[in-house]
Amino acid sequence: MMTIDKFNFAGKKAIVRVDFNVPLDENGKITDDTRIRGALPTLKKILADGGALIIMSHMGKPKGKVNAKYSLSQIVDAVSAALGTPVQFAPDCAKAQDAAAALKPGEVLLLENLRFYPEEEGKPVGIEKDDPNYDAAKKEMKARQKDFAKTLASYADCYVMDAFGTAHRKHASTAVIADYFDADHKMLGYLMEKEVQAVDNVLKDIKRPFTAIMGGSKVSTKIGIIENLMDKVDNLILCGGMTFTFAKAQGGKIGKSICEDDKLDLALDIIKKAKEKGVNLVLGTDCIAADDFKNDANTKVCPAGNIPDGWEGLDAGPESRKAFREAIVNAKTILWNGPAGVFEFDNFTGGSKAIAEAIAEATKNGAFSLIGGGDSVACINKFGMADQVSYISTGGGALLEAIEGKVLPGIAAIRGEE
Repeated sequence: MMTIDKFNFAGKKAIVRVDFNVPLDENGKITDDTRIRGALPTLKKILADGGALIIMSHMGKPKGKVNAKYSLSQIVDAVSAALGTPVQFAPDCAKAQDAAAALKPGEVLLLENLRFYPEEEGKPVGIEKDDPNYDAAKKEMKARQKDFAKTLASYADCYVMDAFGTAHRKHASTAVIADYFDADHKMLGYLMEKEVQAVDNVLKDIKRPFTAIMGGSKVSTKIGIIENLMDKVDNLILCGGMTFTFAKAQGGKIGKSICEDDKLDLALDIIKKAKEKGVNLVLGTDCIAADDFKNDANTKVCPAGNIPDGWEGLDAGPESRKAFREAIVNAKTILWNGPAGVFEFDNFTGGSKAIAEAIAEATKNGAFSLIGGGDSVACINKFGMADQVSYISTGGGALLEAIEGKVLPGIAAIRGEE
């Protein structure tokens, strides 16, 4: 497989798929530029080699229609500043032939939001799945998606995929476009290489003990990952809102805590499987309960399975935090996805902070720690501890699918796999 370090971009035009889906405030100003900074090593390597750069990305969910709120024109100045060179803008990503053709080495062109065209996602528009004409519409859209990808490919001599956050989608710009370049002219960018390596460290090159921490509100959204990890981990911490589904499944009283009543059997099944596989399953035993869902609610510590009526668990309690720490601090491989409480409220960050501190300590002692999935990343940033872990993944959904063992189309397309 061609790599970005082996390729010489001198005199070449490179089209690079990045993930510049950055958060904007009401004035169109970027509130977090992590994703732009993440792409810089790849973009700067192409320019340093003497190549010309065509950058493409999506923003938001405009659903195949032009919407000024999601225009990438809003970030041109920020990208120019980050790259240290002026960035030109193509107001229509599918009609940028002339602008691309005119690019000289060292010049940069940013295309307008790819998702202004429904062909990018390749889903039929304005027709429901249960409509008898849906299959025909889908087939027609797939043909249009290929044409759209071919147009994007025509702008450049080579293709670089560096948007891990969208690598789990088979979109025109993330996977289909790769069909129009031979194996020597398509490659992963530095960010993608790092993400793939980090996932491999956690799933293939495991140093033991391996502790995975899964948080968040729902068991149902994590079930595929939990099942895949069961055969790999030594310790599995399940925390956050799903604590109460497990507590109720085991006959506990959980007040008005969040709970998936239709997943109680699943919870019991997970407990049983962990026992059978010899996995140390760590569930929250106590919690910080509140009498209202707000930061300044009245609180008390109580067992996770004995919460008074009218109260709800919003964070892991002191005993749970101790148990979490014990399973983390001596680990050599750590994966963290999802907080241990409602960390958006400052008074309910304690559980998540205890996890972050234990991970930082283990990392200092030589563990490889991978943090991924939106909220865990927000947590680690909120605590100012991003520099104390091994790797923070930029892709929530993509990371989770990779950990579930799924093939990511954005990577398969470069590697020439199906």
